[in-house]
Amino acid sequence: MTERLRLRAPRETDLETYIRFYGDTEASAFYGGPLTPNQAWSRLARDVGHWVLRGYGLWFVERLDDGAPVGGCGLYWPLGWPRSELTWWVLPEQRRRGFAAEASCAAIAWGYDTLGWDRIETHCDDANEPARSLIGALGGTKFAREVFPDGKERDVFEFPRPQA
Repeated sequence: MTERLRLRAPRETDLETYIRFYGDTEASAFYGGPLTPNQAWSRLARDVGHWVLRGYGLWFVERLDDGAPVGGCGLYWPLGWPRSELTWWVLPEQRRRGFAAEASCAAIAWGYDTLGWDRIETHCDDANEPARSLIGALGGTKFAREVFPDGKERDVFEFPRPQA
């Protein structure tokens, strides 16, 4: 939990939120979308399974005040990718309220403090300006540029350990 958000493992009842986000062409452009409802179901199942298989994953994020869904945020490591990464997605109506930054700070701290990782990083598409802005706000610094298994070349950023 953060000051304004509940971070929890995703569950089947979150499907409608996945369908809304991943079905929105503009919102899901950097996340493999748009997806059909069946594909959104598969994405939800993947996120649930990641927790089971790896012991960490994307949290489903909702507002504490009214339980409204915000999106997803957490640490993710798909099979075949070189390393784990911090990732997030936010419903269009919940954007520009600082929710992605708040959830990301919690995920970064959790990765360092609970999982004991030496580095928390993210991999960013060149055209994803909102993500690049958030990375800068979180103190991310570029340390590599790599070609990923999907054939795309991306910058790789490292996040500092949060201040106590």
